[in-house]
Amino acid sequence: MKSLSELTDYYYKTLYPVLEELENERAKLKKQIINIATIYTVVFVFLAFLLLKNIHNTEAYVFSAIAYIAIGAGIYKYLIKDYTAQFKSLIIEPLIKEIDKNLSYMPNAHIAKENFTRSRLFTTHPDKLGGNDYIRGKIDGIKIELSDLHAQKKHKDSKGRTSWSTIFQGLFIVCEFNKHLKSQTVILPDSAQNAFGTLIGNWLQANNISRNELVKMDNVAFEKEFVVYSNDQIEARYILTHTLMSKLLNFKKKSKHPLYISFLGGKIYMAIEYNKDLFEPSVFHSLLEYKIAMEYIQTLHLALGIVQELQLNQKLWSKR
Repeated sequence: MKSLSELTDYYYKTLYPVLEELENERAKLKKQIINIATIYTVVFVFLAFLLLKNIHNTEAYVFSAIAYIAIGAGIYKYLIKDYTAQFKSLIIEPLIKEIDKNLSYMPNAHIAKENFTRSRLFTTHPDKLGGNDYIRGKIDGIKIELSDLHAQKKHKDSKGRTSWSTIFQGLFIVCEFNKHLKSQTVILPDSAQNAFGTLIGNWLQANNISRNELVKMDNVAFEKEFVVYSNDQIEARYILTHTLMSKLLNFKKKSKHPLYISFLGGKIYMAIEYNKDLFEPSVFHSLLEYKIAMEYIQTLHLALGIVQELQLNQKLWSKR
């Protein structure tokens, strides 16, 4: 895999001029969408007024609002379809090929549901899992696959109405390495300690019945940002070397997005929460301010760095 500086040079020298050309198309599309949205809103409100003027029913008004949003979202997706495809073809696909020629890119596919559930990063199993921008292949001899994912849970209220909540939305990565771990070790964002303080947070972490044993690390900065669970305290500490903890902390500081990692068997699973579709270009924001591509490269470097750190960790493998 090329270095961060090489990929940064490629992005600004080769891809940035293409972004500048696409920026003109984005501006035109933005005006078109605003005009269509204005006409759509006026027509919808007029028709809704005619149909509902003699109806005094709260559910009818709620249904109308939901219909307005759903139809509007459908129209918006249709209008940006060609623009999005062009953006991915001209920006994302060349970037991925520049990272490594052995990578294949499938914009409409995603990581399999089995990988998401097998990772043990999230204790809630999804009822619906979607995604896109699937990439797989080898980088420096390391098997890797990743994609955007949106995992959701279905809920039904007392009246039988269905709603959905998000379990996870962001970038999901699976890496393989040629050695096998006996333990199951999971690293999660330390939300309990950040929300409730050290005393209560530690108690909540230690009494999390959905997880294995809590593992306390000797890195104070790492403990503030992450919580570690494992069924093997010793192996978990061998995995999380000071170098690896430093890498995770540095990435967390740069990214500022929640980071989840698990080490199971011969695989590493990573999830970075963005709460949006990572490579869908926004029509309402300038493409010239597009920073996601560089975040993406940094994330790949982190994932591969973790695998390489584990493979070189003689202390860990000498205990086999």
